[in-house]
Amino acid sequence: MNYVPPSPTGNAEAFAFDNSYARLPQQFFARVAPTPVAEPWLIKLNKPLAEELDLDVATLEREGAEIFSGNRLPAGADPLAMAYAGHQFGTFVPQLGDGRAILLGEVIDRNGKRRDIQLKGPGQTPFSRRGDGRAALGPVLREYIVSEAMASLGVPTTRALAAVLTGDAIRRESLLPGAILTRVASSHIRIGTFQYFAARRDIEGLRVLADHAIARHCPEASGSAVPYRSLLEAVISVQAALVAQWMLVGFIHGVMNTDNMSIAGETIDYGPCAFMDTYDPGTVFSSIDERGRYAYGNQPPIALWNLTRFAEALLSLLSDDQDTAIAIAEEALGRFNGLLQDRLISGFRQKLGLWTEAPDDVDLVKALLETMHRGTADFTLVFRRLSDDVTAVPQSGQAARELFADPAEFDGWQSRWRERLAQEALPTDERQRAMLRVNPLFIPRNHRVEAVIEAAVEEGDLAPFEELLVVLAKPFEAQPGKERYAMPPAAHERVMATFCGT
Repeated sequence: MNYVPPSPTGNAEAFAFDNSYARLPQQFFARVAPTPVAEPWLIKLNKPLAEELDLDVATLEREGAEIFSGNRLPAGADPLAMAYAGHQFGTFVPQLGDGRAILLGEVIDRNGKRRDIQLKGPGQTPFSRRGDGRAALGPVLREYIVSEAMASLGVPTTRALAAVLTGDAIRRESLLPGAILTRVASSHIRIGTFQYFAARRDIEGLRVLADHAIARHCPEASGSAVPYRSLLEAVISVQAALVAQWMLVGFIHGVMNTDNMSIAGETIDYGPCAFMDTYDPGTVFSSIDERGRYAYGNQPPIALWNLTRFAEALLSLLSDDQDTAIAIAEEALGRFNGLLQDRLISGFRQKLGLWTEAPDDVDLVKALLETMHRGTADFTLVFRRLSDDVTAVPQSGQAARELFADPAEFDGWQSRWRERLAQEALPTDERQRAMLRVNPLFIPRNHRVEAVIEAAVEEGDLAPFEELLVVLAKPFEAQPGKERYAMPPAAHERVMATFCGT
């Protein structure tokens, strides 16, 4: 990879920053500048996202290597590392914070929405502990690929604005090429951010944070009789919706610590994440999740566990009387499972081409998932091929059947499904179009992502990265010549262990 130096055009004014978090009290963050790197090289600029953010794309193309490496701070940036705490695999750590991330500032996008611009891997901060504050190329590419794929799938997520090679080698198990990701988020406020102030009994800081979160994420709560209850309820609602969407596309976050859960309801921190191939609720990809705490099927109860920690952090704001505060929190938390299950069954109805509600729909979905589990069927392809089968008469609907180890068992479920479809008058072609809009053909399969990373790290070849991004940008469309990207891995291609980016 040849380093191309940027044009020396002085201060970069590509960003119209308006940095609300930097105006909060000093205990919320540490001001720190990125550490310069040797020879930055712009791997990728997400031009459509840059335009959505109302940024100066021409300047970013010209000076992006310097800007996104942190070598040159754009005008108006106010770089800082955010303070937060968190439960990591169930154990509370009272101080974590951005150990390898620096928030450059905030911009208002073309839709009037405030968005954070953050560098991941720009060097040490006061929260780095013993870390080097850097990121390797592999995790940067993984987060870029998977976060952008999630956006294309319609799942709320942080976004990737740019990726840069630093020209520096960083030491992990071996020497690896260093890189920096520029991440965009509705905010980087986490459940762990609230825990940080609650653990210090800094009630005023907690109140300032909650007021900031309300103003930024749920301004309607400010008019509520109990605004902090409304904040709690809003976060519970968006988390229920988010986790349901994860489940509907077979996504496994991999490290659902409270410091990795955004109150904005966006997927954040793509470390040991992956999408399931064969359906199994016990699927775990994280190399450090030895007990399966964050397995696919555990994501709903873990989300509730995390939200309970959020509610605990808010107790002092919910009421001056502890018993009353606990009752308010328990009532709000008690709605989570219902919200999530409603989202799930609604989503699965759409995936199965059902437009109306029937009493046995939950059993129909459960029966399919159980049949998929026993039949070692691919989660994504089963639903996609049901979209093909919906137009066929029962005797010729074979596309999904072929994915099951015991096709005869699937036949029994398919008969139930066709009987259920017959209860609705929706034209078949319209039903199929609706199913194809929600059942993706292309997901970032782990073996494909790992192949991209290997090509980039071992051979300096970014062409596979670019091609995979193009395919994943249109996950619901058939793409002639790209059929291999839809296929699950062969036995020798399976990658069942993913790693954190630290």
